[in-house]
Amino acid sequence: MAATDQIRPTSAALLNTRAPRRPANMGQILRWIILFLGGIMMIMPIVYMLSTSLKWPHEVYNVNLIPKEPTLENYTYVLEDGRFFGWFINSIVIATVTTLCNIFFDSLVGYTLCKFRFPGRYIIFIAILSTLMIPTEMLVIPWYLMSQQFGWLDTYWGIMFPGLMTAFGTFLMKQFFETVPNDFIEAARIDGLNEFQIWWTVAMPLVRPALAALAIFVFLGNWTAFIWPLIVTNSVEMYTLPVGLSSFGDEADVAWELIMTGAAISTLPTLVVFLVFQRFIIRGVVMAGLKG
Repeated sequence: MAATDQIRPTSAALLNTRAPRRPANMGQILRWIILFLGGIMMIMPIVYMLSTSLKWPHEVYNVNLIPKEPTLENYTYVLEDGRFFGWFINSIVIATVTTLCNIFFDSLVGYTLCKFRFPGRYIIFIAILSTLMIPTEMLVIPWYLMSQQFGWLDTYWGIMFPGLMTAFGTFLMKQFFETVPNDFIEAARIDGLNEFQIWWTVAMPLVRPALAALAIFVFLGNWTAFIWPLIVTNSVEMYTLPVGLSSFGDEADVAWELIMTGAAISTLPTLVVFLVFQRFIIRGVVMAGLKG
């Protein structure tokens, strides 16, 4: 028994044998502080938006983030306004159709430029990329003249046609299709599939992370677009949500509580899109890390 007691270490001995704590890494602490402050700066506009949406008009210009008399009257007013529902539907239709068209056309062109060998394909690719250097503001006048000549003013088609296909989406999809092994393409051809079937059934499932990222970028870009829908629409019924919300104010007064309420409601579709597609993006980042 005595021998066992001598072999068994005491608690004091265990404490003495523990590895000493390493001193705090000041660089790591500084990084955490910067990230924390950056997170606060990014979330504060959202907090202010939600706070203002719960305030009465006479409280809007108060600096308190917590309303003294919270109210849901603003949400009731906005949701009961028939115009808001119409603007919401317009934005949903435009953003959804544009996103689907980008996924289809950008991936099809990217696949063609990546997997086919034909004269001038590099020139075509460079020409597509060169359009990224042209500011959108310089394209507004040609777009408007085209819409006017073809009778597209104040229509869904007039709002959507500039964004149905993008150079960025084509570039993104081409780069991702580079990672698809050519052996898969050749095997599918041997099995008798045509090129469209190969693109749809073989190549597309392998680039889902890129499709998810493209869908999020395009949907958010069209959901929040303001300048072009404002220019090409004339009637209140054809307004998109950002344009419609701006009509809650005029030169005399701006109903910030209603604008913030509409903005808070308009964030819901973007959250849904991100939650649906985020797992594909995360999977793509993990796969890229494993390949590296």
